Amino acid sequence: MTRIPWWRDAVVYEVYVRSFADSDGNGEGDLQGIRSRLPHLRDLGVDALWLTPFYTSPLADGGYDVADYRDVDPRFGTLDDFDALVADVHRHGLRLIVDIVPNHSSDRHRWFREALAAPPGSPARSRYIFRSGRPGERPGEEDPPTDWPSAFGGPAWTRLDDGEWYLHLYAREQPDFNWRNSEVRHEFEDILRFWLDRGVDGFRIDVAAGLFKDESFRDLGGRDRRILNGPIYGRPEVHDVYRRWRQILDEYDGDRMAIGEVWADGPEDLALYLRPDELHQVFQFDLQLAPWSATAFRDVIVAALKAVAPTGAAPTWVLSSHDSVRHITRYEQPGNVSGVGHARAKAALLLLLALPGSAYLYQGEELGLPQVTDLPDDARQDPIWFRTNGQLVGRDGCRVPLPWSGRAEPFGFSPDGTRPWLPMPERWASLTAEAQASDPSSMLTWYREALALRRRLLDDLPDDLEWIDSPDTALFFRRGPLTCALNCGDNPVRLPSGTPLLTSTPLYGDLLPGNTVTWLTTP
Repeated sequence: MTRIPWWRDAVVYEVYVRSFADSDGNGEGDLQGIRSRLPHLRDLGVDALWLTPFYTSPLADGGYDVADYRDVDPRFGTLDDFDALVADVHRHGLRLIVDIVPNHSSDRHRWFREALAAPPGSPARSRYIFRSGRPGERPGEEDPPTDWPSAFGGPAWTRLDDGEWYLHLYAREQPDFNWRNSEVRHEFEDILRFWLDRGVDGFRIDVAAGLFKDESFRDLGGRDRRILNGPIYGRPEVHDVYRRWRQILDEYDGDRMAIGEVWADGPEDLALYLRPDELHQVFQFDLQLAPWSATAFRDVIVAALKAVAPTGAAPTWVLSSHDSVRHITRYEQPGNVSGVGHARAKAALLLLLALPGSAYLYQGEELGLPQVTDLPDDARQDPIWFRTNGQLVGRDGCRVPLPWSGRAEPFGFSPDGTRPWLPMPERWASLTAEAQASDPSSMLTWYREALALRRRLLDDLPDDLEWIDSPDTALFFRRGPLTCALNCGDNPVRLPSGTPLLTSTPLYGDLLPGNTVTWLTTP
């Protein structure tokens, strides 16, 4: 029997390091805080945790602006703390995935400081992307080298006093590397080895499709900035990088892996990164982007399974992350105060866990945390908020620290009542992990039950699924002995045959209520 690598059907829990647990009372999460909460993740029933960047950083973009890729930011701990975390993670029977940020660095990175001190055309500048501007509409004015926009608002170019412009697809504090420079490629190969030697089990690759830019620096001309094989993303040269990274990962024992954050035109384009000698996984974001609709969900699932089948890989599903509005809030109907988002979030979890492949959870979804939409303006820290002059609120609302215990802020997140780096809503008192742990009807209990059941069934579930006829508002499918039935409508529908195993809301006899999912077993 072929051995299945751990990551192929793993449930991975994303830890946003700054907001998970604070051990030293500075109001920010840290590595020791994560160590103290590993029993929560073990008892939840996940297989691995993924850490967002904890490297030395000025935190202009929450740590995705890395100043030193081989060290821990003092706010989060030390390398000794990291080594102790790795050991504890493995002792709890879990795996550890860390973020790697290869598209750009911080402007405080040693290389970029050298580039700023060097003249145009120098080797120091060739590690990044510097270009001359072009004539503006008026005499004496100069426009950026291209019309490329920053993902965070405004242009993707900043002009230096010496007249050259540098590229930053995100904040101006995040200059893009020039991946056509062999020194950059070798540097990141060494960085991978540095963390693999410390025992990490895998990497989540930030902006995985963006490393290479079109050599001719074509304008977008009004096209979507993310279009595959356009000037910015999805350049074919990137695949050689991941073939080399795969070779490095394969040198280590323990099924070390890499998952790419890849935005592309469709699932077929994602599959290009999953060829047997490239990445092990890429995120399937279409389920996260889909509306609450049986038709939309089925279309996404069919397309994803079809695209990955020739590669021999498996899909990777996600509903929420540090970059998106929490799905319990997305699933609320405008003006609806009935809490339908809560019911839909419970149902979505069972859908996710019934699908072939792996599932990535975002911290706090097991507590049913909603998006915090009423943060005061002076508390916001996302560069999107600043670069759009407040027109876009950014992602702070899904990054509010976790409530662990107690009845008031900081809800056990920090010791001694320290105020956290983002304010926590008073209404979260009923959502703490402590409050939910002994409540049989809580979201936390639901997650634990669902994950435990999936683990018990997993060995008997095939990699493909069979669709069953269902009403328009529902989708039914079978994976071996497991049948998953989801009703996205508001009115009940008749259940398919089988014995119910777990249901997100009580059944009406042989009827499946609206916004409900059930797992059934058949002989």
